[in-house]
Amino acid sequence: MATREWTGVHPQAIVDASAKLADNVTVGPWSYIGPGVEIGEGTEIMSHVVIKGPTVIGRNNRIFQFSSVGEECQDKKYAGEPTRLVIGDNNIIRENCTVHRGTVQDQGETRIGNGNLLMAYVHVAHDCVLGDNVILANCTTLAGHVTVDDYAILGGGTMVHQFCHIGAHSMAAGGSIVLKDIPAYVMASGQSAQPHGMNVEGLKRRGFGKEILVSLRRAYKVIYRQGLTTEQAIKTLATDFADLPEITPLIESLRRADRGIIR
Repeated sequence: MATREWTGVHPQAIVDASAKLADNVTVGPWSYIGPGVEIGEGTEIMSHVVIKGPTVIGRNNRIFQFSSVGEECQDKKYAGEPTRLVIGDNNIIRENCTVHRGTVQDQGETRIGNGNLLMAYVHVAHDCVLGDNVILANCTTLAGHVTVDDYAILGGGTMVHQFCHIGAHSMAAGGSIVLKDIPAYVMASGQSAQPHGMNVEGLKRRGFGKEILVSLRRAYKVIYRQGLTTEQAIKTLATDFADLPEITPLIESLRRADRGIIR
């Protein structure tokens, strides 16, 4: 972590009296921390950041300049209800990101897990849920009610339609437009996004062994090369790969695909 130019709350920052900041939180000049905000230990807020509540931010996060975190959402149904944003630990939110609170039409909460990287100009809309170790590259845009599972990577400029679900360990190439769910492990690209095999290189980097990768490639062919419906593919995967624990995230991502999967 870079050396801080100040410690504690900078005298030119504005922090509402009701905000709850751990003792070692750093807030840079010209940042605004509003009422209903809680920030955990070791979190660093750079200059020119706006954080509004109700928002809970965990430990050891870094939020860079000109980001807007916890603002009310852009959903026209939103009528000022006290919805929340909850951010976990060890996240990096880079310049000019916008992360909005939830709506009462969903769970009333936007959630970001742990260890995620939101690069510059990322937008996370109302009621989105991000797991852990997700990477959203520059200018990625998530519409409302989007879920992104652990270790997924969305390339720069990716746009995701509302209510889509991005499966664990999947990857979308830069500039993709995602209109349906991306199953776990799958690599996608295009406008609209199409499947292009399993995210093998990403899985190798995370320690998936050769035998597992071979099995997941076979599973991909069951879904995309045998002319099966999604329900038929689920039944085949559950039977043919019953001894492969790694098949569970893939099956679950197919089961919850209310909008259908990319094809």
